[in-house]
Amino acid sequence: MAWRSSGASNAALIANLAGNGLITTERVKKAMLGVDRAHYSPSSPYEDSPQQIGFSATISAPHMHASACESLLPFLSPGARVLDIGSGSGYLTHVLANLVGWEGKVIGVDHIQGLVELAERNTGKSTVGRELLASGVVSFVKADGRQGWSKGGPYDAIHVGAAAAEAHSSLIEQLKAPGRMFIPVADNFHQFIWVYDKKADGSVEKSRTFGVQYVPLTDAPVDR
Repeated sequence: MAWRSSGASNAALIANLAGNGLITTERVKKAMLGVDRAHYSPSSPYEDSPQQIGFSATISAPHMHASACESLLPFLSPGARVLDIGSGSGYLTHVLANLVGWEGKVIGVDHIQGLVELAERNTGKSTVGRELLASGVVSFVKADGRQGWSKGGPYDAIHVGAAAAEAHSSLIEQLKAPGRMFIPVADNFHQFIWVYDKKADGSVEKSRTFGVQYVPLTDAPVDR
């Protein structure tokens, strides 16, 4: 149904995602309605498909952002701490902040300084976005996402927005117990979303959900 979810406006896009069963909860619907995708996607913001944002990076399709939010939702209670790896445009970081509220904290991590700055500019395009940045509810840092960001942890939820070669142990270590990670992992020529659940006793369960196609989680390009 993803290909039928595009709209002429942000509200139409979200309504179509909900109508097609890709958004299933009111909390996620409200959070996504509260972020105008046009502030984060320079072209075709309301198309349900990935869009280029520069630096050889993309903003994921809206249905993938909806899937991530729905999967992580049980761990996105008000006041939760969230790590958004491969934050790119900053769109999903803002949506996650809407879900955890003003007592929460969402840290966006990207390995390219230009994308960190882009995310900050994009978030600052709205009044609420500027307040999220000023209050520290949302922040963006330049780092190797494969190593997470231990300074801000542990996290109730971790979202990874690029395909990893593996579920890096450092990320699982930075999850709270209980906590959940949503991560695309490469498997030969395919990629799948894996959900890792750290239980209250520290044990970890994992499940493979569906096939995807993401840009890889890689080293930053060498500055020239």
